[in-house]
Amino acid sequence: MTTTLLDLPVSLADVASRRAASPIVAEQKWRRHDALPADASARHPRVIVARWTHAGDAPLEVTNEGSETDHCIGVNLTCAALTFDHAGRRLVHGRLTAGAVQVTAPAVPTKAVFTSTADVLHLFVSQPVLAECYEDLFQRAPAGDIVLDDPQLIRDPVLERLGQALAVSQSNDAALGKMFTDSVSLAMVSRVVSRHFAGATRRAREAAPLPQWRMNRVIEFVEAHLAEPIGLAEIAASAGLTRMHFAAQFRRATGVRPHEYLLRRRVEHAQHLLVTSKHNVMDVALSCGFRSQAHFTTVFKKFVGETPHRWKEKANDAR
Repeated sequence: MTTTLLDLPVSLADVASRRAASPIVAEQKWRRHDALPADASARHPRVIVARWTHAGDAPLEVTNEGSETDHCIGVNLTCAALTFDHAGRRLVHGRLTAGAVQVTAPAVPTKAVFTSTADVLHLFVSQPVLAECYEDLFQRAPAGDIVLDDPQLIRDPVLERLGQALAVSQSNDAALGKMFTDSVSLAMVSRVVSRHFAGATRRAREAAPLPQWRMNRVIEFVEAHLAEPIGLAEIAASAGLTRMHFAAQFRRATGVRPHEYLLRRRVEHAQHLLVTSKHNVMDVALSCGFRSQAHFTTVFKKFVGETPHRWKEKANDAR
């Protein structure tokens, strides 16, 4: 009989020990890990996963000169307002959507100024890990060191879901342990490596992504009209494009349809109101552009995994 993970007994002591030793490092300094975990070794390299947060009480400027040996894969977990410079070149100025991924090669300086709350996963990836992923993908060893030198933002729903899975497993204290974190982080690195080496062919086939300056217009328009019944035509007009051209370019840039992005922002705004205002769930729903409390609850549960009422209770208990 085949034994699965679900068949194995888990004692309360096992759960407690796993919770006490989370495999995700709390990052004290932006894009830095001061030391490898105790169980890491050159013989069994692994991805180091760190989580960096900013409360957003005041603007915060952070800099990093870049690791001498490791790539840094940044995964934005929530919408954030910031500027981000890579090797002296500005890549982001404005709001950055949840799920955006950016890869920085070794020894490349970066700088950011956050003007809102922020929640970011950083994956620090060594050459042995990159080589392992490359060989698994292409059934041959790389010719030399792998350098992922394209700093442009990646919009990939698969990477977003994997990043959110890591974040949820930590924030909920799920007893998944090191094996889960290692497996998911390796899957993310493999996805990034695959995209990098297949990028030229894919970009030739697909529509051009929405330029950042048009994206900034869209983000500003959506933020200003979250409580209003706006549709694809209005959002496309804010970017100066027809609906057809806008939808294709927006999805190419973000990995999601415009409607899904709008719903996601409304849910995130609702989460903010649920914990900072005295409005009841119905008032919050109407303030975020939902036509009814039932519709709001359905959409909220789809994105968050819980009803608004239950999520609010947990958020208030954690404060």
